[in-house]
This record gives sequence, C-alpha cells and structure tokens, in this order.
Amino acid sequence: MKELLKNVMYAGVGAAFLTREKLEELGKELADKGSLSVEEGKAFVEDFLKKSESAKNNLEQWIGRKVDERLKTCCCANTEELAELRRKVETLEAALAQEKNCQQDEQA
Repeated sequence: MKELLKNVMYAGVGAAFLTREKLEELGKELADKGSLSVEEGKAFVEDFLKKSESAKNNLEQWIGRKVDERLKTCCCANTEELAELRRKVETLEAALAQEKNCQQDEQA
C-alpha cells in the first residue's frame, strides 16, 4: 500500500510543484491514518521534495531546449544576437552624430 501510494504520488504531473506545506500535511494525514509511521511520513515528504525538485529542474531544462530548438527553426534572434545588434546600432548612431557635428562645425 505504501509503495503504491508513493508511485501514484510520484507519477502525478503536478508533483513537481507541490509545496512543502502540502506535502507535510499529506505526510501527517497518512501518519494519522496509520498508513505510515511519523518517521516514514517525514522521510516520504523529504524524498518526495527531492524528487519533485529534480523533476521540476528536468522539466525546465527540457522546455528551455525545446524553446531554443523552435527559435532556431523560425529565424528569430536570440538574446546575444539582439545585444550585438543593439551595440552596432549604438555605434552607428554615435558615428552619425559625430559626422553631423563635423558638418555643423564646417558650416559655421
């Protein structure tokens, strides 16, 4: 029963986003019902938090990779490319302003 409950809980999609308070509440409830001892309940909560954090990190990394893949296929600029374009525009604007100042000085 205990292992089945763990497996069901780990399989839940929202498991990675459960809060510590909710997990502790669940562990206490299971201990109160006699499904788990108090120590097993605490161990269950800690184990679940570790696994859910790992699942969350894996999901974030996977999403990041998928977004990067999609951006490469749709010809969108990434952050680094946008920063480089901004630097080039600033350089060109500065050169244009300097040229304009030189022309004004020549006219004066």
